[in-house]
Amino acid sequence: MLTGIILLLVIGSIYFGYQKLAGEKNGVQYVTAAVEKGTLIVSVSGSGQVSVSDQIDVKPKVSGDVVYVGVETNQEVRPGTLITQLDTRDAEKVVRDAEISLANAELELKNIEGKAAESLATAYDDGLNTLTNTFKELLPIMPDLKKMFTESSYSGDDNDIAYYLHMVRAYNNDSEQLSYWDGDAEEKYLVVEKEFDAVKTDYFALSQNSSYDRIEITINRTYDMARIFLELVRQTYNLAQKYQTIIETENITPPISADTTNEHVSQLAELTSLLISRASSLSSVKQSLIDKKEAVTKEDLDIETQNLAVKQRQYALSDAKENLAQHYIRAPFDGVVTEVSVKKGDSISPSSIVINLVTKQKIAEISLNEVDVAKVKVGQKATLTFDALPDTSISGKVLEVDTLGQVSQGVVSYGVKIAFDTQDEKVKSDMSITADIITDAKQDVLVLPNSAIKSQGDSYYVELVEVPEEMKQQLLANKTGTTLPNPPKLQAVETGLSNDLSTEIVSGLKEGDIVVASTISSATQTQTNQSRGNQEFRIPGL
Repeated sequence: MLTGIILLLVIGSIYFGYQKLAGEKNGVQYVTAAVEKGTLIVSVSGSGQVSVSDQIDVKPKVSGDVVYVGVETNQEVRPGTLITQLDTRDAEKVVRDAEISLANAELELKNIEGKAAESLATAYDDGLNTLTNTFKELLPIMPDLKKMFTESSYSGDDNDIAYYLHMVRAYNNDSEQLSYWDGDAEEKYLVVEKEFDAVKTDYFALSQNSSYDRIEITINRTYDMARIFLELVRQTYNLAQKYQTIIETENITPPISADTTNEHVSQLAELTSLLISRASSLSSVKQSLIDKKEAVTKEDLDIETQNLAVKQRQYALSDAKENLAQHYIRAPFDGVVTEVSVKKGDSISPSSIVINLVTKQKIAEISLNEVDVAKVKVGQKATLTFDALPDTSISGKVLEVDTLGQVSQGVVSYGVKIAFDTQDEKVKSDMSITADIITDAKQDVLVLPNSAIKSQGDSYYVELVEVPEEMKQQLLANKTGTTLPNPPKLQAVETGLSNDLSTEIVSGLKEGDIVVASTISSATQTQTNQSRGNQEFRIPGL
């Protein structure tokens, strides 16, 4: 009995000690992965056999009329040997048109670049010239105009214009017609003269090296001055004409001679026309500056748009040249022509067989479904492995892709032929083969295991682990799971290219970041530990 009691105590200590240790491990554990830079390769896989016939049917990629056949039956050919040429006239015309279109687009881009700034500079030069002409024409007539408003030609107390205004007011009861002359005539003139002198000072301070802003301010002030100047001269001209009419109608002999008044009217008419012309020129310059400045603002957008147009023309030219090259059908590899199926004058299409070519170079014939075959193109690289030769791997490239599929039990499949880059005597005809065709690849990109990336709707995120640098290697080294000091946080990411194992991270993370690759559930672990404990410490009869 004593032995039994001691045995029970030992077993209980072991059991509860085990349960304590297991309990410490019942927290959520994580397997982590690091964001790394690398090469991401996307491929499609298919299976088939090594070709038993060692021959292919050479077909064109475009339709056309045969104008040249360069091989005969039983003739040996080398890679690139011209087999058949199709009529290239239409294709050559497309290339020429594409070249002209590209040249025009590049010329248009060249014309756009810097033209707006150049045009704006010209507009400011034109504005400076307009200012020069304005003051060149106005300065000589200012003394005569000032004399009308400030001096008397008849030795009276009032100046000539003031006398005209006095007479018109005496014989004209229509106050609306004289509303402009609400004060003294000389005061009206002095306001205009003051503004003229101020603008004149600004103008004389300008030079070819003056800033655009300073030139534009002077142009705007001169335009405003010209408008009020024009209004003064127009109203004075109308006043002088009304005065002449009154003198004639009332048969008055005025103190101012008729010759003097006629001269005034003539000068005012000439000045009116001049100011109208100057105001119009200044208005045109103002609008031109507005338009040219807007053009400078839009120039960047115009350049970007034209750059896109140039790229479109470049792509069109590249496509046209590629289409032209496809009119020359060449041997893809060394071989012997066993049959020539076309002659000069025949019209052929991509489904036509030009020649049958036999070669010692082995090829793989595989089958792909309709989803994968859409990603495959002639010339893509492939890696070939063999069921019978697990240690052998040979590179190759896609030689031909069927344009017509085969339907079997409602499933469509397409045949793909792949040429071997190297020959290996161990590879025999009819061997089973698996081909991984590389459809896309990116180098030096950030990648993560697919298990680390989670989705919610159209968005993707990861669980980012934030730990000190010295702990990162320790976390990555533990492949069975570990407890984190802090819970991971959700981090949104933008993904790019992906394959069966990895995904490109476009944004949201940087190289070296640690994320959760998988989570070990505490509930699952607890159940496992309990199950193991029950099995290991179960004692019959107790």
